[in-house]
Amino acid sequence: MYAVLKTGGKQYKVTEGDVITIEKLTGDVGSDVEFSEVLMVSDGDKYQIGTPVLENATVKGVILSQEKAKKIIVFKSKRRKGYMKKQGHRQKLTKLQIKKING
Repeated sequence: MYAVLKTGGKQYKVTEGDVITIEKLTGDVGSDVEFSEVLMVSDGDKYQIGTPVLENATVKGVILSQEKAKKIIVFKSKRRKGYMKKQGHRQKLTKLQIKKING
């Protein structure tokens, strides 16, 4: 059984027991999270597809850690003008484990 859920503007295909890294969610380590924006649930040969989301489907998980991604450097310049701008960014991420898919 797997589900496709939407969070942080992205879609993730998950099964029970998966550990995924998504954009930061509020919550402490060990707290439960429930996703109600489930786009699709599959159980063997049976598929349920939402328009756009399924009404009674939920995906439950638990937060394993709150972390940051690797730093990226954003460098902008304009040739022959002397304009240079350097910025760094570290995206905040949440690692969570999928516990149950209700569909």
